[in-house]
Amino acid sequence: MELYLKVRVACDGGMSQREAARHFGISRDTVRKMMAYSVPPGYRRQAPVRRPKLDAFIPIIDQWLDADRAVSRKQRHTAKRVFDRLRDEHGFTGGYTIIKDYMRDRARRGQEMFVPLAHPAGHAQADFGEAMVVIGGVEQKAHFFVLDLPHSDACYVRAYPAAVAEAWVDGHIHAFAFFGAVPQSIVYDNDRCLVAKILPDGTRKRAALFSGFLSHYLIRDRYGSPGKGNDKGSVEGLVGYARRNFMVPIPRFASWDAFNLWLEEQCRKRQGERLRGESETIGERLLRDLAAMRPLPASPFEACDQASGRVSSQALVRYRTNDYSVPVAFGHQDVWIRGYVEAVVIGCGGEIIARHPRSYAREEVVFDPLHYLPLIEQKINALDQAAPLQGWELPEAFTTLRRLMEVRMGKQGRRAYVQVLRLMESFDLADLHAAVKQALHLGAISFDAVKHLVLCRAERRPSRLDLDIYPYLPRATVEKTSAKAYMRLLDREEEPA
Repeated sequence: MELYLKVRVACDGGMSQREAARHFGISRDTVRKMMAYSVPPGYRRQAPVRRPKLDAFIPIIDQWLDADRAVSRKQRHTAKRVFDRLRDEHGFTGGYTIIKDYMRDRARRGQEMFVPLAHPAGHAQADFGEAMVVIGGVEQKAHFFVLDLPHSDACYVRAYPAAVAEAWVDGHIHAFAFFGAVPQSIVYDNDRCLVAKILPDGTRKRAALFSGFLSHYLIRDRYGSPGKGNDKGSVEGLVGYARRNFMVPIPRFASWDAFNLWLEEQCRKRQGERLRGESETIGERLLRDLAAMRPLPASPFEACDQASGRVSSQALVRYRTNDYSVPVAFGHQDVWIRGYVEAVVIGCGGEIIARHPRSYAREEVVFDPLHYLPLIEQKINALDQAAPLQGWELPEAFTTLRRLMEVRMGKQGRRAYVQVLRLMESFDLADLHAAVKQALHLGAISFDAVKHLVLCRAERRPSRLDLDIYPYLPRATVEKTSAKAYMRLLDREEEPA
């Protein structure tokens, strides 16, 4: 600009353009342009770009690229593939660069445009994201639920082992409890956990659990276009924000509950931030959101999948490809199943007969050893090979008790040991362990003794097997007989009468 100014001042002062070009060392065309424009106009193309070697082939390229829209992204034409086909099939003699430039310009012209959206208070968007975490020392993939209030940018994040329908509903329930209110409407994508089918007229057939959830909270559900995320861009951006800020570095927690408590705290801290372009903090704008939202119902929705099944001959019930054990007394009976995020509950009639931690693996068998002890007591030869007992970690005192019982009573000792294990059907392992250790100390190696001791412990009364609590009883001292005493008896028998 300094040179521009000097040239224009000199020419305005009477210097000719020829003299100015010679004085400043620039061409006369440049001087002419400087005098024509008060500021540099920049480069201006006067005519469209001419590509004599490519222009004749542009209809062919456009045809190929238009056809690519109907195939997978991984099998579409690249600039290199277009160049090879034009050269081999159509005798193209130009270079690779002009093809690459044309395809880049064509892609830029075809990019979609979006309308800026305004978000009234009281409405929400929901989605799931993925990130790696370490829970209980095991690295695994976490599926985290995000509920976003676009008006205030307040959010709630909760992590799960899998993004199943129960996790979707459970995430909403915890989010509503976190905010203390229910949004008027929520925008979703077309996840199969929520939408069972999209009908030809565009309406959605909702999944049964999700439909019941909407009915309970009276929420109006809205959906984005299939395959696009711009309809709920606010929560899409928040999923990335949560991954970058809450899960870098990789979170390490002892349990899912501990991780989720930490995530809730991060969501509360974020409410004190003021985002770019806003004069209020997230928490201040959240007050308007909460004022426009609905109050919580009297009781929360039960986030569980309901199914039915039949107990197999091995006392197993199948749910979502996995088998869960029930007491053998319910063999071959019809049962109902409730699948929660963290547990699988099985019942028969009005009675709950089994409760297991939920497995998200496939074709896994989840045993409760106590379910099989009555059958093992009858079929005692299966004790060492029973699959439900494999890997059952019991205190060392139980192993000692079994060994002593088998030494003293043989096969009946094994059955008595199983009877001792069955006491866990009524008593805690800690109480039974204490009773077993006390029985070993007293030398009372029997099922009746262990049962008596654990009952006394549960009822908080003294044991009748312990003579220390009866000081008024006389003590009997039994000494060990030595071999010399027997030898003296033999000597007396040999003396003459």
